[in-house]
Amino acid sequence: MDPNAVSKAFVDHYYSTFDTNRPGLANLYQEASMLTFEGQQFQGAQNIAAKLASLPFQQCQHSITTVDCQPSGPAGGMLVFVSGNLQLAGEQHALKFSQLFHLIPTPQGSFYVQNDIFRLNYA
Repeated sequence: MDPNAVSKAFVDHYYSTFDTNRPGLANLYQEASMLTFEGQQFQGAQNIAAKLASLPFQQCQHSITTVDCQPSGPAGGMLVFVSGNLQLAGEQHALKFSQLFHLIPTPQGSFYVQNDIFRLNYA
């Protein structure tokens, strides 16, 4: 398993789902998962999905600038650090963001998000 290929596939899937079917992201989290979004913490797939669904915009488009990954721990986990731009519908300028995911393998051979930290990057 190539960590770079796995992280790229995850990032492509995550942001494509975010931009087109945000409620579908709930499947990527479990009850022990945690999201820190701009300093606010949410735990559990339902709470995380509710937060993402409550964001004050319906349409957006992510464009990814960088994806860095590292293996994490003996169980085959992975840290994935993403930076990019977030274009909101009707807005002239894109917002810059950074996001860190800690992916944990499942017995079925896929990954779930154990930790997710999101921040907008202000100039």
